Amino acid sequence: MAVVSAVSAIRRSLPGIRRLVRRLAEQLRSVSVLDLSTRLAAQVFLTALPMLFVIAAYSPPEVREQLRTSLRDVLGIEGVVLGQVEQVYAGSQRGSGVWGVVGALLTLVSATALSRVLQRLCERSWHLPHTSVRTSVWRWFLWLLVWSTALVFQGVLRNGFGAGTLLGFPLQVAAAMGLWWWTQHLLLAGRVGWLPLLPGALLTGAGTSVFAATSVLWMPRTLRRSVDQFGLLGSVFTLLSWLILFCTTVVAGIAIGYLVAHERSVGQRLGLSVTAMDDHEQSPPSGR
Repeated sequence: MAVVSAVSAIRRSLPGIRRLVRRLAEQLRSVSVLDLSTRLAAQVFLTALPMLFVIAAYSPPEVREQLRTSLRDVLGIEGVVLGQVEQVYAGSQRGSGVWGVVGALLTLVSATALSRVLQRLCERSWHLPHTSVRTSVWRWFLWLLVWSTALVFQGVLRNGFGAGTLLGFPLQVAAAMGLWWWTQHLLLAGRVGWLPLLPGALLTGAGTSVFAATSVLWMPRTLRRSVDQFGLLGSVFTLLSWLILFCTTVVAGIAIGYLVAHERSVGQRLGLSVTAMDDHEQSPPSGR
């Protein structure tokens, strides 16, 4: 009797499961998850990492050491590989004179490409039109400033400010959730309220934290093997592969967060109007 009841319950839930899977597939297709993940990873590698090393080159030794610690803890970059990456991006000498300052500013401006791709991700996920450059430009720089600062102190945070990983991991998850919550609100120019953005922040923060924590188990070994086989080029391919997986977690978390927020039982608690939830269920997302 219990087996028959369970089978009947599963059959009754099948239409809802199929509807959820269909909506999930439509949302991910609309966002272009693979395309955006690859573009995000490329921008992190080509613009964000160089910006971090430029910042470190003009910063006190303490900041540079914190950055090295964070990269080692988050990406598993250490030893020879970390030295090679630093040489590729920043070299062993600080920039000097006017040209050094101009180069640093150009690197900072180029890094806004990452902010722009993230903004496009948030807008696609919430099916909103692009905001004007005039409205967005200061948000791109503010996002870079806040996230650069947060990354510098990732090593200290992961260590729980000296208390160990038992405290550090929950702190890291909480910080990641808060940062992704703020990121969505900032880059969407406040067009979506704080509460509806919470599911995406929870999914993205938890997903990226777990991914970073587990990748420490395999990333250093993979990097060493790549360097032994292919030299610096091998470490570049390995790092890019890690970044694509990480960015896929980000894209999926924000995109799925939109679906969760528009579930009727969740949306009512988050303050979404019934009309918005009905429109979401009746009309599938359209790709851009």
